[in-house]
Amino acid sequence: MQPLAARPVMETGPEWKGKAGYLPYQMIVSACEMGIIHAPSKIEDAQFQPVSLDLRLGSKAYRIQSSFLPENDTVENKLKDLQQYEVDLSGPEGGILERRAIYLIPLQEELDFPDSIYGKTNPKSSTGRLDMFTRVIIDRGHRFDEIPRGYKGKMYLEVIPRTFQVRVFEGLKLNQLRLGHGQPTLMGKKSLEPDYKNNPILFDQNGFEISIKDIKVKNGLYISVDLFPRENGVVAYKAKQNSSIIDLSKINHYDPREFWEPVCPYKKNRLILEPESFYIMMSKEKICIWPHLLAEMVAYEPNSGELRTHYAGFFDPGFGWNPDQERLGQGTNAVMEVRPHDVPFMVEDGQTFCRLEFEKVIETPTKLYGKSLNSNYQSQGLTLSKYFKK
Repeated sequence: MQPLAARPVMETGPEWKGKAGYLPYQMIVSACEMGIIHAPSKIEDAQFQPVSLDLRLGSKAYRIQSSFLPENDTVENKLKDLQQYEVDLSGPEGGILERRAIYLIPLQEELDFPDSIYGKTNPKSSTGRLDMFTRVIIDRGHRFDEIPRGYKGKMYLEVIPRTFQVRVFEGLKLNQLRLGHGQPTLMGKKSLEPDYKNNPILFDQNGFEISIKDIKVKNGLYISVDLFPRENGVVAYKAKQNSSIIDLSKINHYDPREFWEPVCPYKKNRLILEPESFYIMMSKEKICIWPHLLAEMVAYEPNSGELRTHYAGFFDPGFGWNPDQERLGQGTNAVMEVRPHDVPFMVEDGQTFCRLEFEKVIETPTKLYGKSLNSNYQSQGLTLSKYFKK
């Protein structure tokens, strides 16, 4: 690729003109070549995912007094009033982000959206599984993680390590950006049910598809939690509060026993979750995201329980999909990041826990989640973040 800053910005791309949906890998590459996304340094091939672009941390993190949304102001102006101190991320030792502190980190990538393109951001799976709360804000933005059509400017990442102290470096990737064109294409019951019959999405533990008649369908598909003890009896992991610093440049490095407590169910396959503790749990259903779809696992509704599930609930096209098989044997369990609030909360095996929302991609990505990308979680069970040894 040539330096992105040298490329002129075009109003729209011929590949997606007249189409609605999220841009696939090949169109995101084109968007970068056109300067719609640009950065001072080259955007790396490894940043491009099936329907998203990984975003890189800049050289400084700013410890701030509180979270904020800039509304009618720039982020930098707000930062002047809230900044407490800087953390240098550019050196060989990186910088340490303290537990429960709030940081704002300018991202390297900047945007020059035409009026037809909008964006949505979310944490990467490995970030959410560390109980790191991250979200993007932009100049004059009034919502987190949403970038309006025609936006031109910088992006900033708010980072709150909830459980672990972490060491981060300039260039690390903690979240990702999707690009949408046309009107949002969230699939409702009328479009989801016939699609599901041709391409079933949920499978049981034996690899058999679950009939659409046996699934709750309302603004997406509802899935449940698996608390049935298998093998070693462990159904969840609970994060330890006082543990060592986790260096996010080290993959498959840390002994999980230093950071996590295995959890086994009480009688009747139940668990009582402790307030403000962080748990890794698993869905009872296996999920197959076919190449023409993407899915997002949305946070649990407040009126359905005293807990939040999933900080990083995005599933790429190809997640859990095996191109060498037709229907039998498809699917991979979803891992859920769970934090109860205020009071102890009892959960039971098979209890409805999350909702999957589905949207369409403009065309099938030429790069899919799975073995060819060495994707970390393609065949996962109850799996911790990639920083821990298997």
